[in-house]
This record gives sequence, C-alpha cells and structure tokens, in this order.
Amino acid sequence: MTASEASIPAPADLLEIARDIAVRAGSAALEARRAGVEVAATKSTPVDIVTAVDRDTEALIRELILEARPDDGILGEEDAARVGTSGVEWIVDPIDGTVNFLYGIPAWAVSIAVVAGPPNPGEWTALAGVVVNPVTGELFEASRGGGARLAGRELAVNEEVPLSHALVGTGFAYSAERRREQAQVLTGLLPLARDIRRIGSAALDLCGLAAGRLDAFYEVGLNPWDHAAGALIAREAGAIVTGVDGGPESVEFLLAAAPGLHEELRAALRAAGAPA
Repeated sequence: MTASEASIPAPADLLEIARDIAVRAGSAALEARRAGVEVAATKSTPVDIVTAVDRDTEALIRELILEARPDDGILGEEDAARVGTSGVEWIVDPIDGTVNFLYGIPAWAVSIAVVAGPPNPGEWTALAGVVVNPVTGELFEASRGGGARLAGRELAVNEEVPLSHALVGTGFAYSAERRREQAQVLTGLLPLARDIRRIGSAALDLCGLAAGRLDAFYEVGLNPWDHAAGALIAREAGAIVTGVDGGPESVEFLLAAAPGLHEELRAALRAAGAPA
C-alpha cells in the first residue's frame, strides 16, 4: 500500500459525507424547481440543455465537499475539474435527467461518487456512491465492499432472467446521427426482450437495476458523472458492469446486468450493431 492509498479514508466514512451532501443538494434543487425553472444554456446540441439550477446545485456540492475535504479533486458536469492532492476524487452530476427536471417529470437525481485515483472510469477505484431522487425522496447508496441499499434495505439484482423475459433500460444521445445508430440497435434488440424502458436518467436506471426494477441497462455516450455512483450501486447489488469488449465502462459503451443475462444481452447488442 502506498502512502497516498494509506491516507484515503474508509469507504463507509466517505459514504457518510457523500450522503449528507447529496441530501442537502437535492433539497435545494427541489426547492428551486418548485419556484420555477428555465433553460440557461445549451451544450453539445440545441436540445442538450443546462439550467441555472444545474449550475447552482453543482456550486453548492463543490462548496460542501471542500468544507469537508479541502484537498480532494472534483470532476463535475457543469464546471471545470478541480485538481486535488489527496488521491480522492468526487464525481458529481448535480442533476442527472435535466430534461425531466425541466418538464417536471419526477425522474431526476443528484448523483455523487467518491473514487480513488484519476477521474477516469478505466483507472479509478470507486469507493462510495449516492443517488438521490429529491421528488420521491429515495436515496440509493453503496460503499465498496459494503453492499448497496435503499432506505436501509439491501439491494440485489434480479437473477436468472433470460433476455426474452428481461426489462432493459437504455438512453439516447443528443446528437441526431448517434440517435439514428441507437435506434437501429434498438430495432434489433426490441424483438428479443420483454420490453425496453427509457427513463431519462442513467443514474436512476442503474439504481433501478440494483433494486430489481430493471433487469439490465445499456447506453452509448455516457460521461463519467452520469454513471460513477450508479455503477457502483449496481455492482454492489450484484451486477456486472462493463464497457467495450468487457473492459471498463466508458463513453463508448456501458452495459450492466446480472451475470447470466449480461453475456446474452452483450451478444445480442453486438449482433444489433452496438459497440458491445
């Protein structure tokens, strides 16, 4: 163990901090939503939006992180990355599901993960993760080796579900060209599965997998903050989470499912044209 590894707190301790920050940020975002919200800017395309609440919520999360752990790094969706010196990185999505948030659809979340190592899913070790849906009050959480929970209840993925009986979650990119490609994959997959769900928040999809509300989830184009907390929660609930060719999850591809279904779904997605 290196000196930097030895100085990293226990996952359970980091989870306690992350939980408190996520709850406070979620309450602030919900209060702001009730007061009204509008688009503040766009990002990759005209339909890829950001609201003032996204920015304000991330600013609050950063402030609370630095109060608790001033030497840590922070990678968030809305602001520049902060380089830390502790070996601990916080991966933050202040509002995952911004379009749902804008339209008042109750499927958006505050997602906060804590990792050791560089802010890259292929290189980090996820230590703690919290995903809060402020509208429903549900709080999903996990720590490395400590299991995944919802309201104190241990979570476990659905086992022994064949693809023909699987409810599969996915999402779509903001790029028109990538959406065409995703639609082609979906056309090949849909006849093979029980059904498809598009909820609009990757963080909640991964938590839904952990809670048995979905049997699998896949998507192309996710950023680290979209899945960092949710992927840990899914893994701690028994899911296999991979990227291209079974490697680490990345912007190119993410697939999460129980062990038996994972390989069957990966083969079906590859046959349908996904980079599985």
